[in-house]
This record gives sequence, structure tokens and C-alpha cells, in this order.
Amino acid sequence: MSAQPAKTLAETAAEYGLKPEEFDLIIQRLNREPNAVELGVFSVMWSEHCSYKSSRKHLGKFPTSGPRVIQGPGENAGVVNIGDGQACIFKMESHNHPSYIEPYQGAATGVGGIMRDVFTMGARPVALLNALRFGDPSHPKTKRLVAGVVAGIGGYGNCVGVPTVGGETNFHRGYDGNILVNAMCVGLADADKIFYSAAPSAGLPVVYFGSKTGRDGIHGATMASAEFDDASDEKRPTVQVGDPFAEKLLIEATLELMASGAVAAIQDMGAAGLTSSSVEMAGKGGVGIELDLDQVPQREAGMSAYEMMLSESQERMLAILKPGREADGQRIFQKWGLDAATIGFTTDTGHIVLKHKGEIVCDLPLAPLSDDAPLYDRPWVAPVLHPRLEPSDVAAPADYGQAILTLLGSPDMASKRWLWEQYDRHVMADTLEDSATGADAGVVRVHGTRKALAVTSDCTPRYVQNDPYEGGKQAVAEAWRNLTAVGADPIAITDNLNFGNPERPEIMGQIVRAIEGMAEACRALDFPVVSGNVSLYNETNGAAIPPTPTVGAVGLIADYARRADFASLKAGDALVLLGDTRGELGASLYLRELLGREDGAPPPVDLADERRAGDLVRNLIVSGQVTVVHDLSDGGLISAAADLALASDVGVSLLLPDGLPAHAALFGEDQGRYLLAAAQPDAILRAAASAGVPATVVGEASGESLRADGLFDIPLPELRRTWEHWMPAYMG
Repeated sequence: MSAQPAKTLAETAAEYGLKPEEFDLIIQRLNREPNAVELGVFSVMWSEHCSYKSSRKHLGKFPTSGPRVIQGPGENAGVVNIGDGQACIFKMESHNHPSYIEPYQGAATGVGGIMRDVFTMGARPVALLNALRFGDPSHPKTKRLVAGVVAGIGGYGNCVGVPTVGGETNFHRGYDGNILVNAMCVGLADADKIFYSAAPSAGLPVVYFGSKTGRDGIHGATMASAEFDDASDEKRPTVQVGDPFAEKLLIEATLELMASGAVAAIQDMGAAGLTSSSVEMAGKGGVGIELDLDQVPQREAGMSAYEMMLSESQERMLAILKPGREADGQRIFQKWGLDAATIGFTTDTGHIVLKHKGEIVCDLPLAPLSDDAPLYDRPWVAPVLHPRLEPSDVAAPADYGQAILTLLGSPDMASKRWLWEQYDRHVMADTLEDSATGADAGVVRVHGTRKALAVTSDCTPRYVQNDPYEGGKQAVAEAWRNLTAVGADPIAITDNLNFGNPERPEIMGQIVRAIEGMAEACRALDFPVVSGNVSLYNETNGAAIPPTPTVGAVGLIADYARRADFASLKAGDALVLLGDTRGELGASLYLRELLGREDGAPPPVDLADERRAGDLVRNLIVSGQVTVVHDLSDGGLISAAADLALASDVGVSLLLPDGLPAHAALFGEDQGRYLLAAAQPDAILRAAASAGVPATVVGEASGESLRADGLFDIPLPELRRTWEHWMPAYMG
């Protein structure tokens, strides 16, 4: 057999995900050809995952500052002031591609990675959330992916000892070839002890600590920046392997190192591993960095410089220490049983220089790797919008009772108990509300105070699919509403923008319009974006996922005794619906689950109405007038009423308003609405009238069924069986 011809450097660049014009640009920037190691460094730093080259232009539309914002986008996580010298640090990130290829490790390392983003800034993680989107339940891969992802999230978070307090799970055929796993972490720190990644000066030691470096995850960032095809299972070696027990040691060692005063700058090794951490630290600080790769703790024999720089082995950190503090670091690392080594120093050259076996194997200027990475203004076309559906355009059910049971037993609406029971929701003993308790947001006490953080994640992909601008607005508004519904003052958001291939103008149109809708909602609601992640190329064989710009949000409850849930409804309470009901059935779950249709404009979001209703609800909760609140979203009024009945084990009798068809009143998904309960509703009605918010008594808590005279009467045990049946039956 004849030998295979050697690949040209240009062919290698293409394999690494670089376009021909990007390879040419590298040669222009360097005024020479890169060597193999340098090409690997460029390929990961210029990947979509690391450089945001398709989205950076539009991300600038987000409002990122506010009275509580300490640190906005550009660091490992966002930081907001929660008073009393305390700060909340949080971020959301995706691990979509790895979780599809290897669901357990993909999801587990997503949890580990997002925790490192938070504690590398000086925060102790106190809460985890996740937003999961799976394919059609009938797809042959879906059940295995659900089982693996849920086990990975639970296995990692439970072992580290951080509670998973909330999230969301959807199923749709649009995710058959590319599931989404978005993980969020929230942490607490002292506001005057925040740690940053920028190297402050030259001549400082660079210290590696954590787990050893292996060959797992090499080119993970590049893989996350490419479409899938039929051979994607072969990318399994690019999925990292996590060790939650090592992560726990890493958290404690990192926080102790910070408390010692030895840290000048610090960065976790996430996507692109040692490459991105060293480039970002030196680049942000305007200095250079020199590393001796022979000093890197290695798990496998004979690792090349290329492999060490591109490995995404987990549970690793890079710190720049203050002069003469290496011994303090070593003492702490030995105490916690971590591998550690001084592997280099900062310089004044503005270059990254790598040495291996006595040779210089890489010498690159830092500017082209970070600040001067390609920035694309990709062409886009305005999304095709769906016309609004009148209630008369949508058939009413022949049997309302059966329709309600079908809706509540559908994959998106059915109880996810099977899933969240695998998560430790109460470790650390500060969880006040979680997936099990019947509240619109997770609530975690700020230890030793009367304060609590409320946390949520939200997106309605079917709305974004039919109108990215309104869908983007709605994702932000629903997060704001969920925080409000527990009595929290919304502070800020993080986001995870999951889309298909941005090189397709119709996909880029979704991205642009969704960002613009989100930005408008953030401005109107004083809800700035402080961190986030962009995950593009989520498609297989040219079929993109539904556009899914997930919003993670944090709010503050000043006194956790003054909060609300929807699990404390009492017989005799009146139900009051706040907000305007027009019967919006476009892109609704009723339309999809009962009629098999996915058309229609989504419900519009009036941000001024949203603000008025939310401010009223928060005032009613904080003043102690209301303790039972639920926002209306998927499934409309009937879904919210069923949630109250099931969570409180009390029957609900509904009164339907005049002038609107029953199916529009029950199943319409109009925005900006809340369902409140109170023994004496008159005070609520007066407060609503004074605030200019529509308010109507729509029923009462009584009996042992969910009913509306003449339309349906469903005993609660039957409702509960239907609601709780689907997921355990599906998972077997």
C-alpha cells in the first residue's frame, strides 16, 4: 500500500473548523504560517464557542448596567449587589453538543463547568438550575438521552453538595438531532472580595492546580461550534469526563487560596482549557505569558504540547499569584490533595510563548487571539411571521374535561417528579422553595440573614419560532414574572442563546430579532444582562433546533417570611385573575397538543402592562395581603388553576368571563397575568383598580374537583393521576 500523502496546513486548519479565509487571515496577522501548535491555539480561540464571532455585534444591544450591577458581561460570571456588603454571582452556559454525544458526562461536566465560572470569582455556589430540551418522546434516542442527562446533572450536583432548585424540561421533535442542556449556577460572595481574571502585571508566577491534564475533551470547543451529521457519535472522545469529588476539593481550595490574599488573578479552565485561560488572563491584563508545558501535571504519558493546550480535562484552575506567594499556594493545595505546579510567569511582551522539551513550540501575539478575532456582520433576513389567530379560528374541544386531561398529561405539562426527585434540592439547608414545593421560582435563603435569592430559567421556544422578537420579549418577561410571583425584586439576567447555523440568513434573522426583543424587555423592566453564553450550530444534517434563547434570572427577597407560592390555597379562598385576557391561542399548547397545529402569532407582550401588573403583585406580597400567587403561562388559566388545586389538594370552581369563547378563556396564553387567591378579594380588586390593572374574580377554592359549571368536573385524584402518569410511564 502506498503511504497517505501528508496533509497540508490549510487542510489541517479546515479540519479544526477554520474557514479558508480565516486561515489566510492568520497568515496575514502573523506575517508567516503558524506551526501545528499555533494553529490549534488559533482554531479554538477563533471558534464560535470562544470568540462569539457571529453574535458579538448584536450582543452589544443588551443593557448591561444598573444600580445593582457590580460586573456585567466580559468576566466569568455576572455580579450584582444584594446589600449588606454581599454580592450574588451567577451565569448560565450550554453543554448541548457533548450531552447529545455522551449524555451522562456531557451534562455532568456542564454542571461542573458552570460552578467553576462562579467560584472562580470568589463565590460559594448555593444553587443550581437547568433548562433541558429533548426530542420527540417517540424518537429512538430520546429516552436514553433523558436518562443520561438527568443522571449526570444529579450525579454531579448531588456529590458536590449544591442544591438543584429549579429549571424546565420540554420535548419537541425539533430537538431530535440536537438536545439542549443549559446549566445555571448562583453563588454568594462578599461584595468587596470579588476576583477577576485579568493579569495585573508582568513578572508574576502562573500556577496550575486541580486535576491532572489528560487527552479528554481535546477540540471540545471546536466540536461545540460545528453542526452534527450522521457520524457525530464518533466525536465521543471530545467529551470531557467529570469528577465531582475533585470539584468539591477544588471549590474549597480555591476559596481558601482567595482568603489567604495570595491571588492576583484567577481563571477556570473551561472551553479550550489551558489555551483560553492563559490567553484570556494575559490578554485582558495587557501583558504576555510564558508557559513551560513540561511542568503541567499530566495524567497520560507522552502528551504533546498541542494536546496539553487543547485538552478540556475537568476540575482545573489557573491562578496568577502575588510575588513570593507560591509556598502559601502549595500548602493549601497539599491540604486539599490537589495536583499543582508553577508552570510559567507573566511577561511584558504581549505574546503567549509555550515551551516544551526545551523548545519554543508557540510564540503568538495575544491581540489576534482575543481582541482581534474575526467579527462577522452576517447577512440576515427578517423571519416569516405568523398571522394572529382569532378564537374563532381555533376549534373548541368536543369534551372539555378530556381536553384538560390531555393537556395536563402531555409531555411538556406533565409532572417532572421522576426527574427532580433525582436532584438533591435541600443540601446546605437553605432551600425554601424548589421544584417540589409549588412556587414559580426557586428560593434560597442567604445564610444567616432574613434575605433570600429567587432564581428561575425560562423560554418558550414555540413563541420564538413563530415570532423571534415577541418570543425574545416573552422569555425575559416570564422570568421577571416568575421572580415577582414569589415576591422577589427582579435584579438581572443571564442568558443562553441556543440557535442553529448563523451562516444561514434565516437563522441569523432569528438570532438578531430575538436579541432585539430580549433587549427591549430588559430595558423596559430594568432587568440588565450581566452574563451569558451563545450556543450556535445546533443542527443536524441541516435541520436546526427551534430558536431557544433561555433566560436565567435572579431576584432578591428582603424578608423571606414575606413571600408567596401556589401551594397554600385554602377552601373558601376567592381566585382573582390579574391582567387582560383576549384569548390568545396562537402558538399555544392547546393548539399543539389538542389540534396538532403549531401556527399562529404568539401572544404579544405589552411591557408597560407587564410592569404595572408585576409591581402590583409584588406590593401585595410584600405588604402581606397575598400569599398565594401563580403566573399564567403554558396552558393558560386552566393550567394555573390546576396547578393551584394539585399543589394545595383543594378543589377549584372556575367562573368564565362573558364575551369570550370558553376555550379561549381557559386555554389562551395571554401574557402579563397572575392568578391570586385571598379570603377577602375586595382589597385586591381595589388595589388593582388604583394601579390600572384589570382584575376579575374567576372562581373559588371549594370541593374536591376542578370544575366549571356545565363544561367539566374532574375529580382531583383523576387529575393527579393523569398529571403524574406520563413521565414515570415513559421512563419505565
